Amino acid sequence: MTTEATDVTDTAVLPLVRATQANPAVLEARAVSAWFGTHKVLERVSLTMPAGEVTALIGPSGCGKSTFLRILNRMHEMIPAAALSGEVLFEGEDIYAPGRRLTDARRQIGMVFQKPNPFPAMSIYDNVLAGLKLTGIRASRREKDELVEECLTRGGLWKEVRDRLRQPGGALSGGQQQRLCIARSLAVRPRILLMDEPCSALDPTSTRRVEETILELAGQVTVVIVTHNMQQAARVSRQCAFFLAEQGTPGHIVEHGPTDDIFGSPQDTRTADYVAGRFG
Repeated sequence: MTTEATDVTDTAVLPLVRATQANPAVLEARAVSAWFGTHKVLERVSLTMPAGEVTALIGPSGCGKSTFLRILNRMHEMIPAAALSGEVLFEGEDIYAPGRRLTDARRQIGMVFQKPNPFPAMSIYDNVLAGLKLTGIRASRREKDELVEECLTRGGLWKEVRDRLRQPGGALSGGQQQRLCIARSLAVRPRILLMDEPCSALDPTSTRRVEETILELAGQVTVVIVTHNMQQAARVSRQCAFFLAEQGTPGHIVEHGPTDDIFGSPQDTRTADYVAGRFG
């Protein structure tokens, strides 16, 4: 399978699904390679991200971690001249298969970015609900009220903002804005949540609160997080994959497995050197 940038604008009209039992999904990459034009940035990456667990992607800058993360919900293909090969299986079905809609992948596999990006002039309440309109999900006022409370609670923010839901989301602190973005992602009921260095722009106190939110979400959704913070990877993840690009070669996975093993008894000397801080 090879795909290039496309412009897909399909929308689906879906009922609002009320909160039920957690239903996280397995995500699996098989032999994924990626290019920007003629420049190959990933080489046959294969990784299984277990349902209901946090998987951390670690490695030096420029080794393809964020590119791999964007591939997992079809953001890579929106970049001009981008291409990829391989498969990304959501519960055993390739999200890049012909006939699979982009909006379905985005609804089931949410994304939280490095820099908090709430809609600054939109209220906290409307920020949470922003994804419903984009994905064609219909809801009554009562359902919206319940959804806002539920998602802000799951995002670890409800108690802090419940008395000012109509105030602008841009007025929140950086850490609160990031948790608002997490709540917004949760509103469309994703089964997987991707996070690209979600704490890199935050102070230590805000970082701790976001990490607490990630741990609270574990079991409810499958989380895949890119982080350069080794302590953070050790604190929040159950599984870990170490990416590396050596001497101009494309990024690849050197080693992956349980986080305790990657940090405590790595099998590859390059992994041991990286987690010990000897390079990167």
